Amino acid sequence: MQDAELLLNHLTGHNKAWFIAHLNDEMPLDQADLYGKLIQRRLTGEPIQYITGETEFYGLPFRVTPAVLIPRPETEHLVEEVLKRAAHLANPRILDIGTGSGCIAIALAHHLPHAAITAIDLSPDALDLASQNAALNQVSNRIRFLHGDLLASVAGETFDIIVSNPPYVPTTDRPSLSVEVRDHEPALALFAGQDGLDVYRSLIPAADRALSPNGFLALEIGYGQSDAITTLLTAAGFHSIESLPDLQGIPRVLCALRCHA
Repeated sequence: MQDAELLLNHLTGHNKAWFIAHLNDEMPLDQADLYGKLIQRRLTGEPIQYITGETEFYGLPFRVTPAVLIPRPETEHLVEEVLKRAAHLANPRILDIGTGSGCIAIALAHHLPHAAITAIDLSPDALDLASQNAALNQVSNRIRFLHGDLLASVAGETFDIIVSNPPYVPTTDRPSLSVEVRDHEPALALFAGQDGLDVYRSLIPAADRALSPNGFLALEIGYGQSDAITTLLTAAGFHSIESLPDLQGIPRVLCALRCHA
């Protein structure tokens, strides 16, 4: 019922109060036909964010397409932690790996006007959408978007903060995922090997090499992955590793500092 109402609002541009005041109005046939098609798409499991082409993240508007993951509220914890750490830096250099819709980089740029932010993604379509979202939120001039796999496109550069919400779903979990996720969101941004850790295995040592002394790494992680990723961080030489829960008490963000040397 709520989705049907949201789709009606999206299609007509009117809110619930307007419809209550116009209960006896008839919808034009062409509009009614289109509304039926939107409802049918939702009934097949297509996420409402893809149908409307829009969502909200950290209080900001974003366009979304099937080329990118739909931003989740859980990822806002990652943004909050980076903002907290960046507040102590005059001109932080921040790298967002696997930017997708650009939600993390754009939220950070919105709140950190003095930060130099670079956002990388392997998908050209995702980068194009992220650039559109940066323009939508008026931060285009403060984010550098680069195409590449992990940190390859910034080889030789150093950063004060590296943040990432990488693919972390085990491929073995595919059958248990909801239709909305399994059949509609991009597999490239979801799955990372049988245990979901493949990207972390490459990302963590690469991040260690690209961080400045005492640089900060912040990662979103999946359910039950905290111990395994902590082991990877320790093996790469990170210290002061901290696990932060989401609102359900599930470890969702891992933070760590690079060694001094």
